[in-house]
Amino acid sequence: MTKRVAVVLCGSGYKDGSEIRESVGTLWALSQLPVQVKCFAPDSFQADVVNCLTGQVMEKEKRNQLVEAARIARGQVKPLSEFKSEDFDAIILPGGFGAAKNLCTFAIEGSQGKVIPELQSALEAMHRERKPIGAICIAPAVLALAFKEEKFELTLGPEGEAAEEVRKLGHKVVVCATDECIVDRKNKIVTTPAYMYDLAPLHHIFMGIQRLAEEVVAMA
Repeated sequence: MTKRVAVVLCGSGYKDGSEIRESVGTLWALSQLPVQVKCFAPDSFQADVVNCLTGQVMEKEKRNQLVEAARIARGQVKPLSEFKSEDFDAIILPGGFGAAKNLCTFAIEGSQGKVIPELQSALEAMHRERKPIGAICIAPAVLALAFKEEKFELTLGPEGEAAEEVRKLGHKVVVCATDECIVDRKNKIVTTPAYMYDLAPLHHIFMGIQRLAEEVVAMA
């Protein structure tokens, strides 16, 4: 049977939504595997809107995560509220600062943060059903918050503040190169650093994501 993989987006753009290259890399990697892919995103406003040219917050502008994610998914994206774990064999979360601001409150609250309810429910269901979860870039922090009582092995790339906050939750954080991934086979969690290394070559980003996709699908 063809395996079914859900990809969770949260807007479009590395400063305030899903990182476009990581998202495209995920879809590109999955397109080479015998899987069916469906994209989801919260049908709600982003935490903020950032001018990716200047880095400045655009105070008066609001953007809907689902509408913006449709730019990446070419319109083929559903509200996250419609996600049903029984319809999928695996789930993958690309990164981007939006993952830490829109999918949870890690960007502001660190280890004290919370995951948005609809994603929390989706992740809990997938983990309970022993279905693999992949997370890219900062998105492993979302998993760390969603499963505060677990002991996952994750990567957030190099050592840094994000890694320390995740360690406070009891997870094991491993340094990992961009073109590699960390596989926690016991918990069926796969993570890769991507743009946690700001200057990483794009082909290394794609290599790491491709390895993650292959590991996730192999475990599904």
